[in-house]
Amino acid sequence: MQTQRTLDEFKNEPFTDYSKPENADAIREAIEQVRSELGRDYPIIINGEQIALDKKFESFNPSEKSQIVGRFADADADAENLVEKAIEAATEAFKTWRNVKAEERAEYLFKAAQIIRERKHFFSAWLAFEVGKTWAEADGETAEAIDFLEFYGREMIRYAQRQPITKIEGEDNRLEYVPLGVGAIIPPWNFPLAIMAGMTLAAVVCGNTTVLKPSPDAPTIAYKFMEVLEEVGLPKGVVNFVAGSGTKVGELLVQSPKIRFISFTGSKAVGLHIYEEAAKTREGQRWMKRVVAEMGGKDAIIVDAEADLDSAATGVVQAAFGFQGQKCSACSRLIVDESVHEALMEKVVALTKELKIGSPTEAETNMTAVINQKSFDNAIKAITKGQEEGGKLIVGGIGDSSKGFYIEPTIIDEVAAKSTIEQEEIFAPVLAVIKAKDFDHALEIANDTQYGLTGAVYSANEEKLEKARNEFQVGNLYFNRKCTGALVGAHPFGGFNMSGTDSKAGGREYLLQFMQGKLVSEKIGAVAKSESKEVLNAGDTSAKAF
Repeated sequence: MQTQRTLDEFKNEPFTDYSKPENADAIREAIEQVRSELGRDYPIIINGEQIALDKKFESFNPSEKSQIVGRFADADADAENLVEKAIEAATEAFKTWRNVKAEERAEYLFKAAQIIRERKHFFSAWLAFEVGKTWAEADGETAEAIDFLEFYGREMIRYAQRQPITKIEGEDNRLEYVPLGVGAIIPPWNFPLAIMAGMTLAAVVCGNTTVLKPSPDAPTIAYKFMEVLEEVGLPKGVVNFVAGSGTKVGELLVQSPKIRFISFTGSKAVGLHIYEEAAKTREGQRWMKRVVAEMGGKDAIIVDAEADLDSAATGVVQAAFGFQGQKCSACSRLIVDESVHEALMEKVVALTKELKIGSPTEAETNMTAVINQKSFDNAIKAITKGQEEGGKLIVGGIGDSSKGFYIEPTIIDEVAAKSTIEQEEIFAPVLAVIKAKDFDHALEIANDTQYGLTGAVYSANEEKLEKARNEFQVGNLYFNRKCTGALVGAHPFGGFNMSGTDSKAGGREYLLQFMQGKLVSEKIGAVAKSESKEVLNAGDTSAKAF
């Protein structure tokens, strides 16, 4: 494969303007193409071999729950054998893949990005059918997938160059980054293209090989991505696709002594379980496993007494109800200074009532269904609990799961700090509103949670913003803008505390989690020759020697 020797500076993929008729026509055409492909059977892929199984599981359209998106070979039926086979394939592929030059590995990412770019409406249509993303949300995710591949490819080339370290006379010292080995990739359903592709190929571009276990709620999109990897000619065994309906595949991957690292995005409960299992050293294991975990959030937007209320209201509604609140960065808590509470809520309620609920395949839709029955039930329980604990339902609160898993955008006002709905992640279009006495009180409420992923502050007071900069304990903090919508390269993403390991996906540090540093030091020139003639001392007299 030819390598790409010169690259333009990274730039984010532009979003599609669907107000232009040609773009609207393009996404409609892609939707009909995908509709014609719904319900197909898909195999497991190990070492490039497609493996069909008698036992299958199905992925459904959450907005039309009787519609099958894809039917998958269920690896849980023979999990021990298939997981071991996939790990062995990845282990064998690692022997050669680790030695492929970084520029050549990166080129696979650039070519995959170009294919996705050329078929972006096609991928966006799959996101609409399989996880219920509107045109805008789907397009944003497809753009982010392209960004991850372009960004990580460039970053790997940078890491492969000579790294800056202190020079000393008579030695040639080089810090090199080398891959870890075989990794388990366990992505989420809510960003099943962007996060899945980013997690997988970040590890791969570093020289690792992987076993990809997609979410059972969104395996079709992962399979379509596998087709892209085959098209660009990625060597067999570098990425192995093992889909399962339950937890068996994931458990075996996490527990295997042959797995070197685990990259996971999902719930706090599952993330903590993985963290615990990965810490156990099993027979034959020669390393401590690395865990890259991005988990949940209970993200807050603070609206100060000195805020632009129109801007704040728009940001709150977008962050709370975009993709039905099913983002780990979503605003699930609005903490507002009591002096502007009434004025702000009038604006927030008005904007919320303008949202149109409907099919994700329709242009005018702002919100669609939540992902599945469990999510629907949990949201309804949370809405009920919020009212039982003293909250006042002012918008929404109604769900209808007869056709799909639809829940109205819901706002519960007068929520008490430390109440259940203020503390627990819901992952649905449910916003809890909490009054604060002043800015210091608002910060206190915002920080009083086990999570620390995203947050935002709306205020025109620079002193208050500076106080928040120092005291608001989240991994991604935004001023006078919404708390969702992190862009690759511009907003490295990851959270504190129970929100995960602060991986900073889409940032310059991210690839370091899939490599280890190796220092190679060589004596050179006259110093090396003179030292070869000296009598070796019994020990090193340097007090700084290791």
